[in-house]
Amino acid sequence: MHRLLSTCFALALTAGAPGLAAAQEPPAPPAAATDATAGPSAEATTFTLANGLQVVVLEDHRAPVVVHMVWYRAGAADEQPGVSGIAHYLEHLMFKGTDELEPGELSEIVAANGGTDNAFTSQDYTAYFQRVASDRLGLMMEMEADRMRDLQLADRDILTERKVVLEERNQRIENEPGALFSEQRMAAQYLNHPYGKPVIGWRAEIEELDLDDALAFYRTYYAPNNAVLVVAGDVAPDEVRALAEEHYGPLAPTENLAPRVRPQEPPQRAERRMVYEDARIAQPYLTRSYLAPERDPGDQDRAAALTLLAAVLGGSPQTSVLGTNLQFATREALYTSAYYDGVSFDDTTFTLVVVPTPGTSLDEAEAALDREIAAFLEDGVDEEQLDRIKMQLRAGLIYAEDSAQARARRYGAALTSGLTIEDVEAWPELLQQVTGEDIVAAARDVFDRDAAVTGWLRPPEGAPAPGADAAPAALPDPAAMEETQ
Repeated sequence: MHRLLSTCFALALTAGAPGLAAAQEPPAPPAAATDATAGPSAEATTFTLANGLQVVVLEDHRAPVVVHMVWYRAGAADEQPGVSGIAHYLEHLMFKGTDELEPGELSEIVAANGGTDNAFTSQDYTAYFQRVASDRLGLMMEMEADRMRDLQLADRDILTERKVVLEERNQRIENEPGALFSEQRMAAQYLNHPYGKPVIGWRAEIEELDLDDALAFYRTYYAPNNAVLVVAGDVAPDEVRALAEEHYGPLAPTENLAPRVRPQEPPQRAERRMVYEDARIAQPYLTRSYLAPERDPGDQDRAAALTLLAAVLGGSPQTSVLGTNLQFATREALYTSAYYDGVSFDDTTFTLVVVPTPGTSLDEAEAALDREIAAFLEDGVDEEQLDRIKMQLRAGLIYAEDSAQARARRYGAALTSGLTIEDVEAWPELLQQVTGEDIVAAARDVFDRDAAVTGWLRPPEGAPAPGADAAPAALPDPAAMEETQ
């Protein structure tokens, strides 16, 4: 039995999983875990180990559970040209074992201890997490530290997992017209910046990924001085520090980590338009997207205004500008939306979506969108609506505190996208300070038709109508920028 397994298991019971012993009985929870008033701490505790690993502790003693997340400052936008998809591919390969763990054994140990684990890749980061009883935190650190610098791969792993990733691309992208449309739209949006590549990678390049590509990415980016450890739940900072020093502290930092500088977009001087046709489309729709500033460290005011702009224009259909006017007043649209995600290392996008009603053409829907945007810029923000939206945002952030995993993700995504602890903790109040004038000013700065990408998704002219069981194409979704194991 491996050393990690012997650490994990004490008894072999016939009721356990085949080949594995049952998890040991956890000790009684600490007194703090039984205190219903010991809710999440208002602020994070953070420290950095000598090898450069940043550690963030988010206390919440209401349940004897902990979320352990390791975030790497490496995503699809950090890949070298010609190997798109290698960040996501390596995420899969990280479950193939080390000199201490057989392939799949880490997840088996987590499950045998009553926990769950997974991983995900975005343009700016890759993260691995486990959710377990808090007394198992040391075991999670032991395993995660093991694969941080001691991953063992063979050619057979590369070939097997490459087929898995290609099948994932088939299911998520090739078989979904809306996903293909979004992929092409992002490629048109970013002509020079690597955000124009899909996180999962271009198919032709995935087919050529090999062991050397995976190991090169791993050895460059998977190191303590390029990682953030976030621990949220029933833990104390001193306990986390001691465990982190024990398990992560001995790992050597990488010495060849270059500054995180990427090619930037040149000024866009003319609107880009695209039409994507697919006979599988049951419901046409249009999008318009603009490059927009991200949340910058120490300077989040513009991003806060854009966050409120998305909610004002395309939040609730019953109260948003596009929803009330296009869906209910004129009935030109079945669905409208606006979205913006400012957690990004480089410039992000602000996107508007309109799904027209039957009988309304895409031309007419686009004209209606232009009309409503022009009216909004002229009339400004309804102050009562803005007050309601602010209250909803405040409530949403408060409710999110009930999830240790949501809190851990909020800090991990921000810190690996260039923000600081102070930026994360200042964000809720910044949203409350945004005025209607700020929102309109942000809209005027971003809504430049010469710097827009307008896309139409529709069936080919004369194509037979899709069958009754056809589903509408998936609408643009910021989560599509993230691939999960």
